[in-house]
Order: sequence, then C-alpha cells, then structure tokens
Amino acid sequence: MFRKLTDHILVAPQIDVADVMAAAQAGVTLIINNRPEDESADQTPGAEIESAARAAGLDYVAIPVTHAGFAEWQVTAMADALEYADGKVLAYCRSGTRSTLLWALAQASKGEHPAVLAEKAADAGYDVTPVTAMMDMLRGRAS
Repeated sequence: MFRKLTDHILVAPQIDVADVMAAAQAGVTLIINNRPEDESADQTPGAEIESAARAAGLDYVAIPVTHAGFAEWQVTAMADALEYADGKVLAYCRSGTRSTLLWALAQASKGEHPAVLAEKAADAGYDVTPVTAMMDMLRGRAS
C-alpha cells in the first residue's frame, strides 16, 4: 500500500488507524495528511490518524490540499516537514497523487530537477506532469 518515492519518502492512498502501526513498523517517524477533512464519507478522520500516530510515537502534520490546486504555503509547509523529519515520512491523500505532486513541488523549491522528480514519481506509479511548469518556476527561484 505504501509506495516509495525515495528511501525516506513514502506515499499512500487514504490510510486508517491500523495502517499507522504498519507505517511505524516500516520506520516511518512522520505522517503527513494531505487530505482535507470531509472530502468523502468513507475517509478516516485526520484526528483519528493523528491520535494513532501520537500513540505510536510518530509525529503528525496536516497540510490539506483540495482539488483547487496548490498554494505557496502548502509547498513551504511540505518542504519544511520533509526537511525536519527525523526518519521516514509517509504522506497520504485519497489516492496518493496530491501527496506526490506536493512532494515534487516541495523538492523543486529546494532545487531538485523536475526530470529527476518525475522519474522518481513514475517509478512509484504517479505522474507529476500536471505540475511541471510550477516545478520549473520553483526550481528557478531556488537557483
């Protein structure tokens, strides 16, 4: 269920409380929730995931992303969370796509090349083409 973007970054579709323990056993130390609350009736509320994460000794942060797109504050928050994580990170949303796109934007904002990010995402089964122009712009700022 967890897809590997890098040795330290995993993404997943919606997780539940049981998945938190699996994440901890996989070496995850931070869970990032990129799903807005009440997006669908079948999603596990973020508060339940956070509670399970804290009980398992994991850090938790919510950086919700709607289908409206990405804001600069979200990219910055994701970059900061990834930079300061002490171990593996698991980011999740409905399908893993928004988490992957936000990861790619955060990494581009730190200077990583969009083509390298696209390859890593593709290896995990995700397409970052929708944010290529934004990655180029963010990488240009980092240079």
